[in-house]
Amino acid sequence: MSTVLQASLFEFLQDIKDNNNRPWFAENKPQYQAAVGQFKSFMATVVDRLSFHDKIEGNKAKVFRIYRDVRFSKNKTPYKTNFSAGLQRAGKLRRGGYYISLSPNENIVGGGFFQPERADLLRIRQDIAADDEPLQQIIAAEQFQSFFGNLQGEQLKTAPRGFPKDHQAIDLLRHKSFIVTRSFQQAEVLSAHFLDQVVETYLAMHPFFDYMTEVLTTDANGELIV
Repeated sequence: MSTVLQASLFEFLQDIKDNNNRPWFAENKPQYQAAVGQFKSFMATVVDRLSFHDKIEGNKAKVFRIYRDVRFSKNKTPYKTNFSAGLQRAGKLRRGGYYISLSPNENIVGGGFFQPERADLLRIRQDIAADDEPLQQIIAAEQFQSFFGNLQGEQLKTAPRGFPKDHQAIDLLRHKSFIVTRSFQQAEVLSAHFLDQVVETYLAMHPFFDYMTEVLTTDANGELIV
């Protein structure tokens, strides 16, 4: 398992960005295999470190394919220009997921709740509407702010159906996804400290995850439903 990423990973990603076509990829597949192998090895180490603090589904990261689905896209370039992976927390009482994406232009470490299913989204909104203070305190906490800034994720343009437009937490209620991200420069990604920073970032999400887990595993009376 790898603990430090090498510059060759970004060199490949820059090359595929500049030569995003099948003939080039076929000719340079060994370069791709070395780069993605390096990323997979690094992510295996992340999971190993994280396992001291959390349980990950399958005890491994899901590394996403480099091949783009171009069927419904105007952009017909066949390959992604980033390496990315997701880590899903294991068990009904561990909600939320971790994410990482590395590219020549942007490097983010984050996670959260991407487009929760309809029933879960309604339950989250109901809890926020009843008492937004717990989530507001988590977002306002010094560590959350220094790592992530504000809560991110796609939002409705207006209040969701059934909720007042003038609710004091309308900005939270409009969320369709609840995401946090932390950005890194390429030099930081290539440093010997990046592994520790990834794990540190994931652990900083836990108060947010704990709140969401409690909401999604209980009813409005606080009774466990899973």
